[in-house]
Amino acid sequence: MFQEEADYLIGKLRKLSVRQISKLMDLSKNLSELNAERYANWNSPLNLQQTKQAVLAFKGEVYVGLEAENYSREDLAWTQQHLRILSGLYGVLRPLDMIQPYRLEMGIPLKITAKKTGLYQYWGNLVTEALNDAIAAQGDEVLINLASQEYFKVVNPKVLKARMVTPVFKDWKSGQYKVLSFFAKKARGLMSSYILLNRLENPEDLKSFSGEGYAFNEELSAGDEWVFTRRQE
Repeated sequence: MFQEEADYLIGKLRKLSVRQISKLMDLSKNLSELNAERYANWNSPLNLQQTKQAVLAFKGEVYVGLEAENYSREDLAWTQQHLRILSGLYGVLRPLDMIQPYRLEMGIPLKITAKKTGLYQYWGNLVTEALNDAIAAQGDEVLINLASQEYFKVVNPKVLKARMVTPVFKDWKSGQYKVLSFFAKKARGLMSSYILLNRLENPEDLKSFSGEGYAFNEELSAGDEWVFTRRQE
């Protein structure tokens, strides 16, 4: 949806040295060299031999929980309509959008123009408006927010035309429930898969989620922030 905007960012990244990339993204020399090479060899229009569907390209813990590589063709069709992926480089992606390998996290303070430092300013309301279009197309005016805080900051709640439900995953540790990043990431992917594979359309159905021992905790939940907890023996 935002190939032109992505190409513009690549143009900025191409101007950075390996050392500048390392400092900006806190990467090792090897990873910095890899990404400098990716920026230098970026193709537009896309070379399909170097691309992969977005939902299959990402390999973080969220996508481990999602397990989209096991989806049927019908599952992927539903996913294409109902899931959106936030991206520092591409803004917002549909699951089957073809993307090239890259590294550009949303919170990185990339200098874009004299007046814009960072991707939140660069994307402005473009991402939110794209989400509004997707929400209008499915017709239920509900957004389940399973993004990290870093990425969801690119969404403007004042412009978003939907009720937003935010699941939060907490594990018991040191006498209290806490968000443990590693486990919470995978749980967000698990819940995404639960929604997609079961074709859920009513937010209340989320409260039946029980992936890997999590359960809805009404006492800790408030409003549309729904907390799911578990105790690991």
